[in-house]
Amino acid sequence: MLQIAMGAVILGLLWALTTIGVYITYKILNIADLTVEGSIAMGAAIAARAIYSGMDPFKATILAIIGGVLAGLATGLLHTKLRIPPLLSGILTMIGLYSINLRVLGKANQSLLRLKTIYTVFGDLGIGKDRFSTQLGLGQTLPILAVAVLCVAITIFVLRWFFGTEIGYSLRSTGDNPRMSRSQGINTNSMIILGLMISNGLVAFSGALIAQQQAYADVQMGTGSIVIGLASVIIGEVLYARRSFLSRLVAVVLGAITYRLIIALVLELGMPASDLKLFTAITVAIALALPVFKSHWEPIKNSIRRRVDVTS
Repeated sequence: MLQIAMGAVILGLLWALTTIGVYITYKILNIADLTVEGSIAMGAAIAARAIYSGMDPFKATILAIIGGVLAGLATGLLHTKLRIPPLLSGILTMIGLYSINLRVLGKANQSLLRLKTIYTVFGDLGIGKDRFSTQLGLGQTLPILAVAVLCVAITIFVLRWFFGTEIGYSLRSTGDNPRMSRSQGINTNSMIILGLMISNGLVAFSGALIAQQQAYADVQMGTGSIVIGLASVIIGEVLYARRSFLSRLVAVVLGAITYRLIIALVLELGMPASDLKLFTAITVAIALALPVFKSHWEPIKNSIRRRVDVTS
């Protein structure tokens, strides 16, 4: 059970980078960006092909991030320069990325078994090789956990700093009120492009780490990633969200971990893996409908409270 929970936490942390990327577009820019489904596979494809070709895994991961940034740039230009609606812009980029990812890999999937990855580098440093970790059977898991925690922590720190700068505030203002932002002299088109680039760079980063963790990359691995990202964002906001921007980023990460723990639990209880997408869709629908449920529950709760006060 410990290994199952640890695996869910690790997967949640790796997917948390995708969730943060979805949060930037969906919550900050108010754009439902479907580029995510292509950019996560792009990050995995670039990293896998580069590592297979003998490149250092850290350089391969950076190259994957650059690929994701360019994917976000393409979507941003389609939307801002060609006036294509953002949803359709994301779909067009996602479709184009499928062919690009296939060309990058040269085939449908690429194995990374017995190849040097970021996790093997951390494992060589001695992480997970102590007697206690070996007895618990976590020798292979701890290096991955260390990398995941480090990457998420650095990402949160950098984003907290960036969104506290003038450019960061301009980006947030663009999502909150584009008309007011333009009246203040902010180039909202540039901010939208920048937000999409940051978002898809993080998604590709996540894809590169996931590919190295599962030891293969596949052109289909991005299917459903936008739903997973949205589910994690909504769960995080409902269960953990606070007012400050830093706490919201942490809540998003906790939402991704919680989602993976829920998935691990339902699988452990015997749910067929083929039903996971249906379960995810139902989870997202319930989370989105929570404000409606809350609005109906508040009058009932207040009525009960008044009756209790009267009787007392």
